[in-house]
Amino acid sequence: MEPRRKPLIIPVFIPHLGCPHHCIFCNQQQISGVSGLPDKTEICAIVEKFLAFKKNRFPVEVSFFGGSFLGLAPDKILELLDAVMLFFDAGKINGIRFSTRPETVDEGRLRLLRPYPVSTVELGVQSMNNSALRRACRGHTSQDTVQAVSLLKRENCRIGLQMMTGLPGDDDVTCLETARRIIALKPDMVRIYPTLVLSGSPLAVLYAKGKYQPQSLEKCVALLKHLFLLFQENRITVIRMGLQASEGLDDPATVLAGPYHPALGHLVFSKIFLDRAVEHIKKNITSKNVPAPAAVTLIVHPQSLSRMQGQNKSNISILKQRFNIRQLDLKTDAALDRDAIVVA
Repeated sequence: MEPRRKPLIIPVFIPHLGCPHHCIFCNQQQISGVSGLPDKTEICAIVEKFLAFKKNRFPVEVSFFGGSFLGLAPDKILELLDAVMLFFDAGKINGIRFSTRPETVDEGRLRLLRPYPVSTVELGVQSMNNSALRRACRGHTSQDTVQAVSLLKRENCRIGLQMMTGLPGDDDVTCLETARRIIALKPDMVRIYPTLVLSGSPLAVLYAKGKYQPQSLEKCVALLKHLFLLFQENRITVIRMGLQASEGLDDPATVLAGPYHPALGHLVFSKIFLDRAVEHIKKNITSKNVPAPAAVTLIVHPQSLSRMQGQNKSNISILKQRFNIRQLDLKTDAALDRDAIVVA
């Protein structure tokens, strides 16, 4: 069987364009480093740059990130799509994807898209709690999301929903309820973004006044673990946890507070593997009726080795201390499932 190839997503940023609202957490220029709508020449340059490193990746999609794509004026939407169509017609890309706000999805805008190879649409849902949406100044309701998903399901495209944790007025309970309501909508994929306090955002003002307390990294990772497993249980792919690392976000003057980590997803997966290892070792001790094994070997898939080790091999230290293990070794076996752990 031919191994599954990794897709290539070519990002074109249109920060804060098409957005009629200034969300409390938003400073798109800080996230993307750009502030204007790219013209045809700039789009072509971006696409050509990424295609030069395509190799055997498939499919290839050009993605309009940031802002709200369907919130742009119709002529601007068509201008951007036409610029990308040059590459589709030449067989160099396989589709177009974009992110947009739920209330921008309507029959008129969808009619504009139908002549184009739109393969994926992502909605910035953020929360399904209307109180949290109001406090975040989102300008849409959870019902707008339900309606948008209903309309998109009639189109021949995949649907992605983006949610946030740690919004003002949100907590673990409401976040889990948002996840359950997202699951009920049956999207193809989900992104989860923890709320960060970005300089220049309205949330930064509240934070400076002591009126907003962001999640700690530890609590964020714990919540993301539960959310990931909930989506996994319902066969919905989580394609990202946390913002893409960048020079801007790594600058302390940009992220004033909040659970930012350049490898947040890795921290979550490491916690999941730690929990599974604890469970497996407990069962192994019980079955052998020994209080503490002198040596333990854990076997995982090669691509799961770093997740089992944890950040700076922290999982190894935790397991050794928790079970009083003198020697703990890790081995790999490509025949194992990537989520599997075997205790030897």
